[in-house]
Amino acid sequence: MNTSAMAQGGRIRARRVARGSVTEGAARAGLAARGVIYLLVGALALQIAFGDTGEQADRGGALAELSQKPFGAVLLWALGIGLAGMALWRLSEVLFGSVGPDGRSARKRLLAAARFVFYVFVAYSVLSFAADRGRSGGGSSDRQSQDATARALEIPAGQWLVGAAGIAIVVAGGWIGVRAVLRKYHDKLRLGQMSPRTRRLVDVTGVAGGAARGLVFAVAGLFAVRAAIDYEPDRAKGLDDTLRSFADTPLGPWLLVCVAAGLVLFGVFSFAMARWRRV
Repeated sequence: MNTSAMAQGGRIRARRVARGSVTEGAARAGLAARGVIYLLVGALALQIAFGDTGEQADRGGALAELSQKPFGAVLLWALGIGLAGMALWRLSEVLFGSVGPDGRSARKRLLAAARFVFYVFVAYSVLSFAADRGRSGGGSSDRQSQDATARALEIPAGQWLVGAAGIAIVVAGGWIGVRAVLRKYHDKLRLGQMSPRTRRLVDVTGVAGGAARGLVFAVAGLFAVRAAIDYEPDRAKGLDDTLRSFADTPLGPWLLVCVAAGLVLFGVFSFAMARWRRV
């Protein structure tokens, strides 16, 4: 056997391992962990809409809420490990490609790399929160967004960079929402394993949840663009302030209720993805 054939055989074996039970389990655990976070954030946002909580409706608030439950420390560690599994899965997609006919394209690998970096950060923040037993949650998402914007505005061409980042987030939000409405997630699901009723329920959660998630991203991006234009870091908003801003519209708290319910549905949709997604 020549060297080229041996190298190709090695790559095939590595790809099989990456697609094996360990990585598949990590992916499904990560999707379930994502579902837990969205469920909690959506529930906190609903409480805010009805004036029943002072908690932050973001990842930090969700972790604080979870830490107060029975076996909260165990749940936090499980959540962090699940999100680390999500990062591992995305790394495997960078190295070996993802499912689908164009799964090994440069565009898909670049998107997987961005997701890998994001979930490494999220998993680290959750595990740090668990290790500190909730004493240090890293601050609210609003404070973090404002601090990051302030630092970015201080560098050369920082105003343009913040504006470009905001526009990119707006575009990403629109992309998420449009793909959800068009049900592009069907390409990633094992639809044949679902009953017609289950498929309809998954579509309700996927479309409504994805649209709500995309809207939140887009509005957060608009706040970043506004911060760049006005050169005021405090104009930038994290997830909590972005959600609260929906209650300041002419529709009042009812728009926040709809968005919060959509985030809850996206959490449920993440559980469906954990069950039926092709990995």
